[in-house]
Amino acid sequence: MAQIAPEKVISTILKHDSKTTSYKIALLRAINDVVLTYPDLRTFQMPVAVPLRQLAKFWVAYYWPFVDPVLPIQQGQRASRDGKTRNDMAFRPTLSELRAQWEQTVGGLKNSADGFFLINELKSNRKWQNYPDSLVKALSHAVSAIARTIEKPIRYAGPGEWSVFDKPQSYSAISGSTIAVPGTVERDRCLIIPFELWETFRQMSLWIEALCVHEWCLFTQRVADVDRGAIYSLFTVRPDNRRPLTWERNQIDILMMEGAEFTCPWTERRLVSGIAYDLDHILPVAVYPTNELWNLVPADPHFNSHQKRDRLPRPKRLAIARPHLEMVYRQYGVSAKLSAVLKEDATLRFARVDAKVDFATSLSSAVVDLIEGFTELRNLARF
Repeated sequence: MAQIAPEKVISTILKHDSKTTSYKIALLRAINDVVLTYPDLRTFQMPVAVPLRQLAKFWVAYYWPFVDPVLPIQQGQRASRDGKTRNDMAFRPTLSELRAQWEQTVGGLKNSADGFFLINELKSNRKWQNYPDSLVKALSHAVSAIARTIEKPIRYAGPGEWSVFDKPQSYSAISGSTIAVPGTVERDRCLIIPFELWETFRQMSLWIEALCVHEWCLFTQRVADVDRGAIYSLFTVRPDNRRPLTWERNQIDILMMEGAEFTCPWTERRLVSGIAYDLDHILPVAVYPTNELWNLVPADPHFNSHQKRDRLPRPKRLAIARPHLEMVYRQYGVSAKLSAVLKEDATLRFARVDAKVDFATSLSSAVVDLIEGFTELRNLARF
């Protein structure tokens, strides 16, 4: 792999690399999202191993709007070879099947951001039981097809071959020299991101996201003759079909009826059985759509609706909230069901959280760091 200054990698690929498909843009956007998703990996100061299947799941969300059965949008030239017409995207058939399975599951309703909802909803194996096997299999097939495709832009990113990234390897072969994103297993084929490049993505996250979307809009307008404003709208919409949090609320209600007390982390109001509460997304859905249990805490409903809304806390308020978040996680630990879910969600998100050693304290610290990271890197509104 040739040495290219990390700060020049992104602009070189986006602005100067030749592109017959949008794959290179999608690769950089996915890396950027992975860096944002796992903020504590920077503390290891090591190269990061990212499974291709992890990148592929983000591609499911990015390319979802382009496989609309009524208005498909091309992402490259359709080539003819051996008398057969090849798809613009190698994975278009499998992704189209996944979207069809999803829309059948939800009764024909559709949203261009459903891909984001789907990959977050099915991140955990425990949630698969809520959906038909045909949908789960379609997701697996689409992710596998995309993971194979991703190797091409990895190889040809930058000048020549393997000039930016090394050839992906199984995690078992590189585990001693890298830190892996949570959930990686030995058989995973991984992209290795040097620490300096990882840190560049982290520091320039907002700029990279904006430039990727801009360049992708221009590319799509050129190859598909679709107005770039329409493409921008598809890229920036967020899921509006929240999964009902009935199960989580029921489990918390049971805890309260058994005498557990909670404190709103934002107002310090006491919340007990018989007192109304909201199940607040610490990271708002508009900022980052996830229903992972560490992100759900009982909160003062009036403050949540009228003050917090889609904003994140300022440092002083966050410092006050941290011990209350820790206590929430300790209370969740009293329930066998909530405890199991919380530990699974946390270990799939945070590399430094140990489910066996002072779990609630380490998790609350990791969540505070995550909030600070999101706010800093995305310049988000605070309260």
